[in-house]
Order: sequence, then structure tokens, then C-alpha cells
Amino acid sequence: MMATVRLSFSPAPVHVRTARLVGVAVARRAGVREDLLDEVRLAIGEACTRAVALHHQYGLADPVLVEMSDSGAYSVRVVDRAPIEAGLGLAALNADELANEALTDEALTTGVGFALLAGFVEDLQVRPVAEGVGTEVRMVWPVGR
Repeated sequence: MMATVRLSFSPAPVHVRTARLVGVAVARRAGVREDLLDEVRLAIGEACTRAVALHHQYGLADPVLVEMSDSGAYSVRVVDRAPIEAGLGLAALNADELANEALTDEALTTGVGFALLAGFVEDLQVRPVAEGVGTEVRMVWPVGR
């Protein structure tokens, strides 16, 4: 069994590709089915791109955090440090609620990311971080051991 893998990177778009590559490698090692790996790649890329965009929008130099774990399933947690209202003023929403969320022009950057994630991640949660300021995007895929 794998322990949690933590990756943090400066909020630069160039690092999103690395996060995707690491996320897919960890997913494969965790036992995620081969036919789900494209979904994993897209979802991690979208969640990280959203976090980087928010950090740029708010002038934040804090790193973006990505945590991956395989305790029972493969879960990925992407944490940004932008004010919570940047995340569409959301509390905790599930994928069905996000898919039905109406987007304003101000919410377009994060909203499009949420809409895409809700479209291809079955188990998606978005909520304020427990510690400090920011939003946590948590995605889960089954592992086939």
C-alpha cells in the first residue's frame, strides 16, 4: 500500500503538466484502471490550472498543493489559497450541484473548470479548506486490485 504523495509547486502554468504526469503515474501504481487514466489526467490538469489561475488573479505566491492517496480508492486533493469567494462563493458542493451551477462572467475562470470537472469526475467535492484560506478540490477514482 502506498502512503500519501504530496506535491507542491509555485503557481506557474508550466508546473501543471508535471502535476498531471505525477498524478497519472501514481494512479497507475495505485491500481486505477487503464481506461480511467485519461480522465485522471484531464481532471488533475483542470483542477491545477484552476488553482494556478486563482493564484495569479489574486497575486498569490503561495504554492499549489496536490495530495494523492490510495487508501481504499485513488483520491487527489488540489488546494489553492485564494479567498473562498473566488471559488464561486461555494461551500461544499457535489458534482450534481456543480453541473447545475449558473456561471456569471466573474465566475467564468473557476466555473468553467468546475463544469468540466463535474462532467468527467463522478466523485467530486469542492469545499473550503479546513485550515486557513482557500478551496479544496477532491476527486476520487476506484482502484481495481
